[in-house]
Amino acid sequence: MILLSLAAAFGGTTVGIIGFAMSYDTLSRVALAWGFSERLAPWFPVGVDASIVAFLALDLYLVWKYTPWPVLRLAGHGMTAATIWFNASSQGAPAADPVRAAAHGVMPLLFVIGVEAARRLIIQKAQLEAGTAADRVPLHRWLLAPVATPRLYRRMRLYNVVSYPEMVRRQQELIAYELWLKRKHGGDLGAASEDELLPMTMAPYGYTVAQALAMPDEQEREAEVRAEEAERRRLEAETRRQLAEKEAEADRLRAQGRLEAVRAEVEGEMGQARAHAKAQVTAAERAAAAEEAALETALVAEARARTATAEREEAEQRQAAAAADVEAARLERAAAEERKAAAEADRIAAAEERAIETQTIAVARRAAAEADAAAAETEKAVAERRRAAAEADRLAAEEKAREAAALADIERSRKAAAEMAQAAAETRRAAAEIERRAVETEDIAKLRPRERAVRKVARMILATAGGAAEQLPLADIQRELEVSSPATASEYRQEATELLAQGYRP
Repeated sequence: MILLSLAAAFGGTTVGIIGFAMSYDTLSRVALAWGFSERLAPWFPVGVDASIVAFLALDLYLVWKYTPWPVLRLAGHGMTAATIWFNASSQGAPAADPVRAAAHGVMPLLFVIGVEAARRLIIQKAQLEAGTAADRVPLHRWLLAPVATPRLYRRMRLYNVVSYPEMVRRQQELIAYELWLKRKHGGDLGAASEDELLPMTMAPYGYTVAQALAMPDEQEREAEVRAEEAERRRLEAETRRQLAEKEAEADRLRAQGRLEAVRAEVEGEMGQARAHAKAQVTAAERAAAAEEAALETALVAEARARTATAEREEAEQRQAAAAADVEAARLERAAAEERKAAAEADRIAAAEERAIETQTIAVARRAAAEADAAAAETEKAVAERRRAAAEADRLAAEEKAREAAALADIERSRKAAAEMAQAAAETRRAAAEIERRAVETEDIAKLRPRERAVRKVARMILATAGGAAEQLPLADIQRELEVSSPATASEYRQEATELLAQGYRP
């Protein structure tokens, strides 16, 4: 086969070269007689013969790539017919000397026959590789069965049965099944069921006996699969509906909880304010009562002090009178002894009276001291209540200060969040601008799609992973580049790492 291929290639090339050489010599000389200039006449056969080579070569290339275009083949054959006619008529009318005309026109024809043989070989090889090469129905079958053969050929071509032996085997199976069915029903095919007649019904559509008999079971399975799929979709829809209802109920409960929390917070603040006001009122009432009690105690003590002063003055007067009496008794003691007993009795009486007055003064002093102690206790209680009120005021002020600090912290947090959001937006805008400039640069550079993808992954590494390729997930690469294979995403990341190592910066 190698020797045959080499002989065919060498012979075809030799025939082509000889034919083009003879055609060039003939047409270059006849072009002068047809009015071409001496400069353009040598190029006339080149243009004619080169067009044949170009059209047929391009047709063979497109056939090799499974995209044939019949126009190229027709154009090549048309130019071949033209060059044959030009060569045959170069020595005068072809009818005047057919042998001479055939001698001049046969070589281009031989070249086209060689090209057609190569085209047939390429098409057959491509069909074999693609599995679409079809056998031809033998000529003897057309002659021996002229009525049944067209139907068999029609089935082969319509339903892509590429093997003639396979088609014959199918026909034999169908005939054998039909005979078996007649034997089963006593020669009456009308007694057979529709399922039993399916092989004869579906045979014109390319079905084998086994495929036709398996159709009911397959259709039932497919119907079951469709029913199961419909039931699955219904259950999924029901699940989604229930999930949506649960989520709506959860959202409602969360909203109600937030409302209750706000209400409790407001009620707590109101209760705290009422308790604070009530404590202030109670403290003020207690302070007023203590002050009133202290005032009453001071008035009573003052009255008692005035009474004690009056009694003390009266006792002093009585003491002065007693002293005067003692002095008078001392002066008169020498005059009258009788009056001594009386004076003694008066002295004893005066002493008893003084003792009584001293006890009264002590009682008054003790009562005054008790009044002073009660007043001190009252003042202490008032001071304690005032201190408690001041402490409550201080705690309320601290609570207000903490609330103000919390509000300030919330405001600062909101401001920081807004600044962070603005910074993130600026970062995204800068990244989008970098991406746009990079895409414009890649468009100008006319990079291939893979090079663009690698550069996009490199920009993702710089933007999201801080230059560390291992920190960029493969899932992000798959999502951005719309690739399904993690291995492909890994290759893109590796190439992007190498590109960054080479100094690439967008």
